[in-house]
Amino acid sequence: MINITELILVVTLLSVLLSLGSTRLMVLVRIMALQGVMVSLTPLFLKSHASLDSGAIIFFQIMTLIKGLLIPGLLYMAVKRVKIQREIEPFIGYHASILSGLVIIIISVFITNNLRLSLPEGHSMVLITAITTMASGFFLMMARTKAITQVIGYLMLENGIYLIGTALTDHRHTIYVVEFGVLLDLLVGVMVMGIILHNINSAFSDVDTTLLGRLKD
Repeated sequence: MINITELILVVTLLSVLLSLGSTRLMVLVRIMALQGVMVSLTPLFLKSHASLDSGAIIFFQIMTLIKGLLIPGLLYMAVKRVKIQREIEPFIGYHASILSGLVIIIISVFITNNLRLSLPEGHSMVLITAITTMASGFFLMMARTKAITQVIGYLMLENGIYLIGTALTDHRHTIYVVEFGVLLDLLVGVMVMGIILHNINSAFSDVDTTLLGRLKD
């Protein structure tokens, strides 16, 4: 019998590796939409969360719409507006990035095994995926030059933080309120970054963050 939780986590890890190896910004946006849906669905299929009430289920449905549709939609419009299709000259090449992603997975397994936490069944895999996603988000922010790609890295970082919360908590109602507040802050941050991207593109005809070094007093 297929374990749905493990399938979701495997898809999430694959989305991380694909994002590290993708040059096309539109593909990155689609990958983040898929990852957002997978991350949002993870708590619903954990055995320790089998007794979730209707309010919790509604919360996760709303979060799935925001992470899987609304935020990627905003990113899609930002990419269309700046008219940049590819990341041409990253700080770290794409093959090296994928290799780094595999190393991050190995390190995540090592960290999880050595933390010796008394996690419920299935939560160890969630924690491994969480650490991998968070670390890869940091890596994407540092390894790419385009501001839009760095925004995507920030979103991946947030997905990893959410999965860490999923692995370490039982998602009581107080946790829902905190997580929903963080999610709304993230949504506002994406909208603000969209405005910044547009302004950078208007000033430099590009969204390469290295061009900010040309600014003078």
